[in-house]
Amino acid sequence: MKICISVIGLEKWFGGDFAGLAELVQAADRMGVDQISAVDHLVLGEDHSAYPYGPFPGTVETPWIEPFVQLATFASVTQRIRLATGIVIAPLRPAPLLAKQIATLDLLSHGRTEIGLGVGWHKAEYDACGVPWDSRFEVLEEQVEACKALWSGAPAAYRGKHISFDGLHAIPLPPRKASTPVWFGIAPLPRNIERIARLGDGWLPMERDPAKLAGPIEKLRHAFAAAGRDPATLQVRASYEIVRGETRRPDLEATLAATPDYAAAGVTTMRIEPSVFCRRREDFELFLERVLAVRDKA
Repeated sequence: MKICISVIGLEKWFGGDFAGLAELVQAADRMGVDQISAVDHLVLGEDHSAYPYGPFPGTVETPWIEPFVQLATFASVTQRIRLATGIVIAPLRPAPLLAKQIATLDLLSHGRTEIGLGVGWHKAEYDACGVPWDSRFEVLEEQVEACKALWSGAPAAYRGKHISFDGLHAIPLPPRKASTPVWFGIAPLPRNIERIARLGDGWLPMERDPAKLAGPIEKLRHAFAAAGRDPATLQVRASYEIVRGETRRPDLEATLAATPDYAAAGVTTMRIEPSVFCRRREDFELFLERVLAVRDKA
């Protein structure tokens, strides 16, 4: 089991100064946290009623830092922690730009990039970027194929319904070229399971109940095998289901107690949000010590 730390909301410990997050990421890197994740919204409209996972965890005033810029900052102050997203809304970026952003981050971090891609839920972002909402899954799939073509070498060519090019040079290439890990944050529907098995290295489920994760993970393993890939290489990063005590405060020990259940379901990395459990900066490293102790026993 590996541990991923989310940086969501931690800027509040620094009076809203996002530059302070570098200090936290350095501590996480030093203490042995496996992965750090950033999130993505380019813009937000005022209607969040389409958010499919309960109340939207934010407002129009919530700051959303561009994830590639943020992760590049983290790369410059760390040595080993892996840099991830959960998720980048891929269709909002042209495929060559997405390929360049991922390749650059992977180059600057010496191969520590594990990018999660998805399509999001907010149609207003697509409208603002002039990207057709109804084609978002097709565009996502072609983007990953196009990125892999650009990362494989130059000149690169790709021809799809939405993305086409020939004779392009996207230099520098990422250090791992077309094998740069790509994780998908999409629902485990049959078509998406096939997409992940054919194009991806991991899955980022929104489901937090470990009992409900085992079935889709097993289907993904079968899909990997059907695609001629080793099912043991499938990576799955899930988020802890937060357990609250009698006072409704988050209970860290009760939350972490489910770690063996996630491992049994096939989850390989657990994501946790320090902002949920820590009231102040001084609590952060004690929090990490406890989380990492549980990881090491899993």
